[in-house]
Formats: sequence, C-alpha cells, structure tokens
Amino acid sequence: MRTLFRSAAALATATAAVLALGGAADAKPADEWAGCPYGSVCIYPENQNPAVKPTHVFTRYGAHNLSNQYGYHWVLNNQYGGATASLCTGSNGVGCGAPIGEGRGVYANLTPINSITLNRP
Repeated sequence: MRTLFRSAAALATATAAVLALGGAADAKPADEWAGCPYGSVCIYPENQNPAVKPTHVFTRYGAHNLSNQYGYHWVLNNQYGGATASLCTGSNGVGCGAPIGEGRGVYANLTPINSITLNRP
C-alpha cells in the first residue's frame, strides 16, 4: 500500500512539474517578428515584401537618424509595454508623424524620412 501511495505522490509531483514548466513556456513573450527581435523597431530593405530580414534594428529609446533610405520599406514596431515608434521628416526626431503602436507595422515611403524615434510608453 505504501508503494502505491509513493508512486501516486511521485506521479503527482512529476505532473505538477510538467504543468509548471509548460505554463512558464506559455508566458514567455514572442522572440521575433519577421526577424525583428522582441523589444526592437526594425526597418527592412526597399520593396522587401513580405518583410523577412531587417537592415536596421533599433533598441534604444530616442531619435535615430537615417541615411540613404529611399522608396517603400516595412517598418515594424516589435516593442512592448505600450512603446511606440514615429517616422520623422527632420533629423533628430523633428517633424514626426503619427505613432506606430506596439505590434504594428507600416509600409512607408522613407524618401522624405530623416529619422525614427522610439518612444517610451
């Protein structure tokens, strides 16, 4: 009888461990979106549709100046916690358009764009 209880207790412990690990795996945030690391904003090569591999990956809040970006590009905001990104016609984050929400992307003409900002929530 003791062996039966021990076996049942061992099975219950193993089941609880598997469920706990499975629950932890489910809680893990998404790693990448089209090659863009979680927590980043990415710009993809001109006319790359669908977006596959970014040429620019930004992870730091604030303004980032762009150069030699012409034509249409995907810009994906893979940040979290309500952080947004904005495309700006001026350098250093001046003249910014509407924010791009987290988990969103835009297919935008970057010819008039001179900077991108990553905005804190």
